[in-house]
Amino acid sequence: MVLADKAYSSRAIREHLRKRGIRAVIPVPADQRGHRLRRGSRGGRPLAFDRETYKQRNTVERCINCRKQWRGIANRYEKTATIYLAGLHMAGIFLWSAR
Repeated sequence: MVLADKAYSSRAIREHLRKRGIRAVIPVPADQRGHRLRRGSRGGRPLAFDRETYKQRNTVERCINCRKQWRGIANRYEKTATIYLAGLHMAGIFLWSAR
């Protein structure tokens, strides 16, 4: 499943995901909705959008942004993936204990 914002709502992206069997939860921008409605019955049916699942995207983004407050993680100073992952774990522990 892919959770994305309105910027990734193009027909090409949705088709790419559909070909691979990946479910997309992407809101439709107002201008695309208007174009579809203006075309009437030729505009096709509205795309499925699960609002409750999309709300989870906000939670994940806030969690990632909290970790990016750490300069070493945001700038990727560590050379290896294992050291970077260890830094992520350390940041998570400090953020969890501060709450």
